[in-house]
Amino acid sequence: MVDAAINHTAVEVNAPEGRPSDYFGKKVFGRAAMRKYLNKATYEALVDTMENGTRLTREVADSIAAGMRQWALEHGADHYTHWFQPLTGGTAEKHDAFADPDGCGSVLEEFSGKLLVQQEPDASSFPNGGIRNTFEARGYSAWDPTSPAFIVDTTLCIPTVFIAYTGEALDYKVPLLRSITAVNKAATEVCRYFDKNVQRVVSYLGWEQEYFLVDESLWAVRPDLMLTGRTLMGHESAKNQQLEDHYFGAIPTRVMAFMKDLEYECLKLGIPVKTRHNEVAPNQFELAPVYEEANLANDHNQLLMTVMDKIARRHRFRVLLHEKPFKGINGSGKHNNWSLGTDTGVNLFGPGKTASENLQFIAFLVNAISAVYKFNGLLKASIMSATNAHRLGANEAPPAIISTFLGTQVSAVLDKLAASKGDDAIRFDAKNVFKMSGISHIPTLLLDNTDRNRTSPFAFTGNRFEFRAVGSSDNCAEAMIVLNTAMAYELTEFRKKVDAKIEAGMKKEKAIYEVLKQMIKACKAVRFDGNGYSDEWKSEAKKRGLD
Repeated sequence: MVDAAINHTAVEVNAPEGRPSDYFGKKVFGRAAMRKYLNKATYEALVDTMENGTRLTREVADSIAAGMRQWALEHGADHYTHWFQPLTGGTAEKHDAFADPDGCGSVLEEFSGKLLVQQEPDASSFPNGGIRNTFEARGYSAWDPTSPAFIVDTTLCIPTVFIAYTGEALDYKVPLLRSITAVNKAATEVCRYFDKNVQRVVSYLGWEQEYFLVDESLWAVRPDLMLTGRTLMGHESAKNQQLEDHYFGAIPTRVMAFMKDLEYECLKLGIPVKTRHNEVAPNQFELAPVYEEANLANDHNQLLMTVMDKIARRHRFRVLLHEKPFKGINGSGKHNNWSLGTDTGVNLFGPGKTASENLQFIAFLVNAISAVYKFNGLLKASIMSATNAHRLGANEAPPAIISTFLGTQVSAVLDKLAASKGDDAIRFDAKNVFKMSGISHIPTLLLDNTDRNRTSPFAFTGNRFEFRAVGSSDNCAEAMIVLNTAMAYELTEFRKKVDAKIEAGMKKEKAIYEVLKQMIKACKAVRFDGNGYSDEWKSEAKKRGLD
């Protein structure tokens, strides 16, 4: 349907203003803008809030609002809005003008700390999971200082949480922030077994956004596509996905013009887009950024989906984010690459160079696997929807059975660790090399040492886990909330067990090893390195007790 029109003449767009480094973050009230428009004391107070969660005073909030207003007005903004993420899966906003009557027949551009910090949008018409009645309409949006404000068109957008009058969360950002706080606390305490200098652990997310582009004129003659986002009738085209020759092929001229325009707008909004390419299905494409802190990365993905739709219309396309818009060819997902890192610069899912670093790596790896095993059904619920159910499985996407892939060598290390016996099963030699019975060393063993399993919904890929089952239209926060919270729970339980053994007189390294050994055995059922598409795996997963 799209091939006949995909290479029409591209729409002319404004050329980028020099190199990406010249305009990256131009529309963001980031740290460079903060330093320019805020006095030193206000800037330092805001950074302290962003990094340490320190509460802002009313005076500081007023000072921030004054600087933010000046910056916004100088960049062409005439309205402001609290930008939030209700349970619809999209974003919401109510615009107010800066201009306010001064009582003398004129207007002044007003924006106070009170308006920055809190607003009151109507909460009665948003989904709430049944926790509120329709007549309970009052709700509040409150500024999230950890995600910088930005300008879209002529509106200053302030990222906020959205809560009910009685305090319940009505959005995805509140539970996401809570989960980030929980995993930070739990992971930091475990890290101090290995490095007393660790003060903070950050949850990172790198998403990969897949999408289809359809010519607008052809989209307009398909009521099913217009109303549901997918085709409900018709037949396959003569040339379809048979040879999969679209994958990584040359990007059509008209699509390239769209991509360049999209990347330009994204970079001005501070979204660090990095990769673009053709996907497997005809007229399916992918965009991916550099990973960021999970809260900011999630905000950027929500913003991207809005911007993508606007830019597509400018180029006379319609962008399809439905997980399965066309029968017979691949659907679209949004792989969530998840990792944890310390404020000392250590990737907790990355193998290290010393014995202690590798014991820490194994501890976090095993805790992640155990969390996936214990909260298997909850993870599946976090990515499940009517649209995503059309995509999962079917030799194009991970199955709905949640399992982990580690690769043969990493699996062998864990199996050897679980089966080892005696006090010498884990030890440190004179060169501080971590050793186990039958394995000479670990430091150079575990990075990029195995194939990547494209049939696994939750795959370890060398220094992170890739949650591949997330749908293309999903809010990433759903999956991140469950992952971070499950990991926080598991790390808390792990620390309790290790501390109990230490208090009983066992050495720290030995205590860590003994608890890990028990966990590896308990969660082995969720580990699967084979073909997740096969019927044999469905039978095997049922035997293992997986959902």
